[in-house]
Amino acid sequence: MIILKITDLDKVVELLRKGKEIIFPTETSYGLGCDATNQFAVDTIFKIKERPIAKSLLIIVLNAETAKKYLVWNEMLEKISQKYWPGPLTVIGSYKKNPFWQFWKKNLARGVVGTDNSVAVRVTDYPLMSELSARLGCPIVATSANVSGNGDFYNSQEVIGQFSDQKFSPDALIDGGALPLRSPTTIVSVIDNKLKVLRQGECIVEI
Repeated sequence: MIILKITDLDKVVELLRKGKEIIFPTETSYGLGCDATNQFAVDTIFKIKERPIAKSLLIIVLNAETAKKYLVWNEMLEKISQKYWPGPLTVIGSYKKNPFWQFWKKNLARGVVGTDNSVAVRVTDYPLMSELSARLGCPIVATSANVSGNGDFYNSQEVIGQFSDQKFSPDALIDGGALPLRSPTTIVSVIDNKLKVLRQGECIVEI
């Protein structure tokens, strides 16, 4: 596993474009991600986490305008995006596939798009992830950096230790040191313009 500094963004983007899997600090805990349009990379994330393919992965996008490219947009999503993004709020909505992107391999990978055609999206306020999303030019998978069923990690050395004996492990880690303990992100579902809170976190959604 390559250990990188937060300032090594050019190298991180290069690895992501090559389909590599990266551990990174986020506004909550350490996350694990890849290019969300790269099917091989997404498949590897599931192997690293030993996660069932039916449990789809969320993505980080640069802003609400980018989110609109991947979500079937509605009035409720517009209100939420204006009030709570960027921030620690993940929104699950219906995926809007673009037939023209198929030629450029820019549609989201299976496993990011759920079997029910849903996709989980967050516009982060964490500077590192915002910068990576902007430089990469496409959504980034962001899931907890752990084997499924284990707790979240807030220390880079603990994350490294967890994957040291795994058959599949991430290619690199951005070392952000020890992160402060914070509540997980809030998760809401917005399907057919209806809001439902699935997990209550730091962000209290009131529309």
